[in-house]
Amino acid sequence: YTAARIAEAEARLKELSSEAIDRIERNLIAGLPATYRSYDRDSFREALADYDAIGPKELRQNLAWFLREIIPVAEEEGVRMCIHPDDPPFSLYGLPRIVSTAEDARFILNAVDSPANGLTFCTGSYGTRADNDIVAMVKEFADRIHFVHLRNITIEDDGSFYEAEHLEGGTDMAHVILALMQEEARRRREGRADWRIPMRPDHGHLLADDIGKTRINPGYSLIGRLKGLAELRGIMRAIERFELA
Repeated sequence: YTAARIAEAEARLKELSSEAIDRIERNLIAGLPATYRSYDRDSFREALADYDAIGPKELRQNLAWFLREIIPVAEEEGVRMCIHPDDPPFSLYGLPRIVSTAEDARFILNAVDSPANGLTFCTGSYGTRADNDIVAMVKEFADRIHFVHLRNITIEDDGSFYEAEHLEGGTDMAHVILALMQEEARRRREGRADWRIPMRPDHGHLLADDIGKTRINPGYSLIGRLKGLAELRGIMRAIERFELA
């Protein structure tokens, strides 16, 4: 982190109560979705220590080894593997990130050059980096995209980001969808039975009756995601009518 960013963090820390600091710490290290593993400060340090000798180069080598082992089996079984990008696609706690940029995606796809080795293209995760040209990436990797997460991000001046409406934010969602649908049309011309690229609207904002309800995970509200789905489907219908007809 830059000296300015560290100074800003220190200034903010001094303004917080001990209760607020404890809450932030628990939020940062409590654990991840889809796992029951949780941490306190000591166990979190121990978990980070597992990566002391592992940098981006070593982690890439491990991933390539895994792909060389698993992709031939996926080919035999007719399975399309697709890796999700880092979320967020930059280092946290000093840990290496290796699924964050177009160059990372090229490395992964070239590690085992097979249709079974593909991408889950999350426009939200990749979109949190200003140096990722999302539309260009979709076009470049279209034939190896097997699953799509469509959400949008606004990046602030200091590099922070927040989730925007699906058709707002920094990603040109209309051109992303156009590129994906053009790839579907290409696959359909080839006679592929699996020409459709599955997608989901991914996250959504809390709206209407979902506000204040319990057991709704942030980003996974019903109404907010349905609103996003309706907007994305509207783009798709327009492209079908005017572009792919």
